[in-house]
Amino acid sequence: MIAIVHHPAYVAPAPARSTYRWNKNGLIRDLLLAEGPAVTWHQPEPMPRRWLEAVHDADYVAEVIEARVPYEKTRRIGFPVTAEVAARAVTVPGGTWLAAMLALEHGFAANTAGGSHHALASTGAGYCVFNDLAIAAVRLIEEDSVARLLVVDCDVHQGDGTASLLAGRPGIATYSIHAEKNFPVRKARSTLDVELPDGVGDDAYLERLETTLVPLLDEVRPELVLYQAGVDPFEGDGLGRLSLTLEGLLRRERLIARLMKARGVPVASTVGGGYGDDAEEIARRHVATVMELGRAFA
Repeated sequence: MIAIVHHPAYVAPAPARSTYRWNKNGLIRDLLLAEGPAVTWHQPEPMPRRWLEAVHDADYVAEVIEARVPYEKTRRIGFPVTAEVAARAVTVPGGTWLAAMLALEHGFAANTAGGSHHALASTGAGYCVFNDLAIAAVRLIEEDSVARLLVVDCDVHQGDGTASLLAGRPGIATYSIHAEKNFPVRKARSTLDVELPDGVGDDAYLERLETTLVPLLDEVRPELVLYQAGVDPFEGDGLGRLSLTLEGLLRRERLIARLMKARGVPVASTVGGGYGDDAEEIARRHVATVMELGRAFA
């Protein structure tokens, strides 16, 4: 069975003036519920404040928790931080951490939210409030759950916040494969960045992913991978510039699973990006990748 992490707080009501598809996480939950006994459900606790502040500035953490994020940061995030959005922002990192702990036990687990890789120390950005990947990574290392950890980010956008927040931290490495000309304009420096030209399709993408990730895996020798499994490299994505088919996304997941299983590395996945007018279709892509990873690790 596939371990799935979900919390009701993930399904927050849409704030005013928001273009983000707030119903996506609820649709992902519903589609996974339809998988019946193939999945097991786990509910996280909110991330303790001290771990939020281990990554983000304390003043910014207070602004979010108290739902008083100033206008200039609201603009960078892309929507207002209401009380409900604040509760979600605190809970999602707890879900990514719990997925990591379950992955260490079972080999694979998935959070039905997360992958908020643009959030920086003192502000959110690009629909990301707190950086759940960085928060979970720091907690896992500092609590000695693992000694070495790798964040693998396959979202179409560079994981700039994750790279910035985790740079120089002992035991943690970061990898991002993304469209070179896509958001953010100013990239951060990951341990390894793989920049792709517009329009890259399935075969070229997968070849580049494998030939760049394998040497890093063998150098870092991670005991756990936090996987940002964005589906926005899809050819029809509203904010992507790459051209993967659905089968290409599934082949990506089989490749990730094969590389990690060969090295005995557990994987905890997060949802990441996926954009467009049809939220249900986007949710189906996310669920397809989660189930493909789960079956590959079974």
